[in-house]
Amino acid sequence: MAIAGAAVLVGSLASSVTAQEEAAFDLDTGNAVVELIYGPYEQALRASATPTGMDATLIVDSALIVETAWFDAIAPYNATAVGVFSDLGRRPERERTTRNRNIAVLYAAYHSLSATLPAHKEQYRAMLRQAGLDPDDVRDDTTSPQGIGTRAAKAVLEKRKNDGMNRDGSMSGKYNGKPYQDYTGYKPVNTPYELRDPSRWQPAVLPAPGMNGIFTAQTFVTPQIARTRPITYDRPDRFPLTPPTASDHNNREAYKRQADEILQASANLTDEQKMKAELFNDKLLALGVVAGQAAVRAGRFDVEKTVQYVASVDISIFDVIIVSWHYKTKYDTVRPFSAIRHLYGDKKVTAWGGPGKGTVNDLPGREWTSYLAVSDHPEYPSGSSSMCESHAQAARRFIGGDKIEITLPKAKGSSLVEPGVTPKNDITLRWDSWTSFAKDCRMSRVWGGVHFRAATENVMQYGPKVGDLSYEFIQRKIQGR
Repeated sequence: MAIAGAAVLVGSLASSVTAQEEAAFDLDTGNAVVELIYGPYEQALRASATPTGMDATLIVDSALIVETAWFDAIAPYNATAVGVFSDLGRRPERERTTRNRNIAVLYAAYHSLSATLPAHKEQYRAMLRQAGLDPDDVRDDTTSPQGIGTRAAKAVLEKRKNDGMNRDGSMSGKYNGKPYQDYTGYKPVNTPYELRDPSRWQPAVLPAPGMNGIFTAQTFVTPQIARTRPITYDRPDRFPLTPPTASDHNNREAYKRQADEILQASANLTDEQKMKAELFNDKLLALGVVAGQAAVRAGRFDVEKTVQYVASVDISIFDVIIVSWHYKTKYDTVRPFSAIRHLYGDKKVTAWGGPGKGTVNDLPGREWTSYLAVSDHPEYPSGSSSMCESHAQAARRFIGGDKIEITLPKAKGSSLVEPGVTPKNDITLRWDSWTSFAKDCRMSRVWGGVHFRAATENVMQYGPKVGDLSYEFIQRKIQGR
């Protein structure tokens, strides 16, 4: 499943947490986020995806609602902290225990998940019962951890209710509005079948996974996130971004040069590049399981530090996506597949020939396809690249350095794009710094054929800045400001 964001830190921080109600969770020593919450949360997110996946903007929005509620729920059990969306007072020092923090976080998770992903409520109830808690406890006072968690979740939902994301569909019209439906009036210049302007975005026509003979034409997913209210700054245009001049087809030499770089990358794909491209295409895995586990290990985080870290990286990703979508809507630029088909038509190119085909030299340009499925929004800038850079900066600031040990074994034939074929042998993906992790995230979009290099590199003009803002914002909240 291509989840592009993605990402957000919403994958399981635990490598494998089995929800067995008979296995009791220790509220006094455990970490509810890692051991109880992320398992059912990830399962719910993946089950809620459409046949073509779930876009990064939807995952990022869910993470903001669900995971900032944990920060707000735990704040009263800190000597100075206040919530992001609420101020629920301060509990006396004798109550600032791991048990109370875990209980507050669990009830915040239960109510925020029940409101945003209600189809999986039975899993959330089981989550509470595993900790010996009552899912029918209706307290919402500010003296008990149950009540504080409940109030924190309600406050986040209320404060973000009319932020521009259109979660309930009410901004689409008086009647029959759909959740997350566009209300901006965006219409592509090109149709899925005719490239009227080779500089502008063209919706792709893609097969529906698991549904032979069914093809769907893309629509721009959630263009309204460009108008959504950010957390750490006022307006997305405060971050300048170099225009994508090479995507102007009238600038033919530069236009062709960036398209040819994609073809060259496609022709020279290695097993390692393919597996990295697939990893970073799934933000639940890349920024959740892989980066999340590494961060928790490196910082030896307890439940309080875990929640503070999660809030820092979540807000960085949410706020950077708003900037990226602002420029996507502004420039509305062409994707590589459209440019290559426009430039080469029936001419033969050398490139990856499709799953299991390897590199071929007789591929008509009009038949070229990227290794990764193309995302359903304009090309410039790369949303995935911006998420990785903003996340990396917030993470390195929180942990106190760039060094991080990240390893991910990949079994022979475990590719989702080329199952049974790639990689040819067992391999292990490794990174020793947030810098190298984020750089490969950016380059994976070029290897995967879904972004030109400029779209991945130019996010450096704003991505780390948003990461800094998010880290500093959460630190102020921890300090009570």
